Amino acid sequence: MQGAWAPRDQGQSPGRMSALGRSSVILLTYVLAAIELTCLFMQFSVVPYLSRKLGLDSIAFGYLQTTFGVLQLLGGPVFGRFADQCGARAALTLSFLAALALYLLLAAACSPALPGVYLLFASRLPGALMHTLPAAQMVITDLSAPEERPAALGRLGLCFGVGVILGSLLGGTLVSAYGIQCPVILAALATLLGAILSFTCIPASTKGTKTDPQTPPPGGPRASVFDLKAIASLLRLPDVPRIFLVKVASNFPTGLFMVMFSIISMDFFQLEAAQAGYLMSFFGLLQMVTQGLVIGQLSSHFSEEVLLRASVLAFIAVGLAMAWMSSVFHFCLLVPGLVFSLCTLNVVTDSMLTKAVSASDTGAMLGLCASVQPLLRTLGPTVGGFLYRSFGVPIFGHVQVAINVLVLLVLWRKPMPQRKDKVR
Repeated sequence: MQGAWAPRDQGQSPGRMSALGRSSVILLTYVLAAIELTCLFMQFSVVPYLSRKLGLDSIAFGYLQTTFGVLQLLGGPVFGRFADQCGARAALTLSFLAALALYLLLAAACSPALPGVYLLFASRLPGALMHTLPAAQMVITDLSAPEERPAALGRLGLCFGVGVILGSLLGGTLVSAYGIQCPVILAALATLLGAILSFTCIPASTKGTKTDPQTPPPGGPRASVFDLKAIASLLRLPDVPRIFLVKVASNFPTGLFMVMFSIISMDFFQLEAAQAGYLMSFFGLLQMVTQGLVIGQLSSHFSEEVLLRASVLAFIAVGLAMAWMSSVFHFCLLVPGLVFSLCTLNVVTDSMLTKAVSASDTGAMLGLCASVQPLLRTLGPTVGGFLYRSFGVPIFGHVQVAINVLVLLVLWRKPMPQRKDKVR
């Protein structure tokens, strides 16, 4: 097969790539995303236990989580611009190498002969470059037709679900059976495999021959990856501010709740650690089904504008139910609506935003989109903790209803544009 699995010096332009070649690259991209997410959730299973073993209290653990969130927040847009300029192969390889560095530092932190606390905080630094999911979204965006994009991006939810379920299961099982270091070493080996596959099998660029404005003219200055003005300029393009604001505003209340979920599950639901893990696996399974199957079917029958309004309406309904929630059984009943709202909102807004920019800027735009969750993880512990201590769990439902009613009014007052993709 020419191009899709070509050696690194023979990668074809997507403009000349066969349909079979495109399908192979997209399939490999899904596999790489599943590997990265599985390793990430294995790491999430390890870090709390390692922190406790090293003697960190809850405040220090909060600093650790905030550090990771801030680094991902700052690194997302820059990584996206790097992906646009240097191509999919370089972006995916860099992301996996950063993940490899994180897991090696984490493995070193597990050794009693080394300064574990310092190594644990140092292991957060490569997180600034760990953006495999936005890189995978860029590849899929570049290689899929505009009308197929919501379904293609939605299938990444299958990868996310695999990561949540398999990573959590492997992490907990391996920690119990073989110790904290085992899942970290396994994650390091898996990310090394991901880096090799990315470097040898992903095309150098997935953008068409007509969309190479990132390459400077002969003798001209090369655009900088760290050109923050160029990144910020994407947010001033027509309709982008409104779409991006809808994405951030609708995600914010649920983001606060999910950041506080570990505390809520212990204090409010009175769950043991294993029970909370089962609940998160249920959440991951629903997300996998919704993004991988449901959104693809809905996008073939309804416009993005209709799906966006439906997600906001579902957020309002879930918020009302959350305000009256009193048990974990009630939460399980509203989880399907919550998952549908989150998945639909994120897939549709990602698709709309990538259509609002030129094909040469899809990586930078997806990097900006990927910064939304780190932003919530950065602000969430402070804002969510204050709301929870002051008003209890119902406040998250009240905030969700209030914000999404305003978002719905904005959407009804001025509908979102239905765009065709930019020229490739």
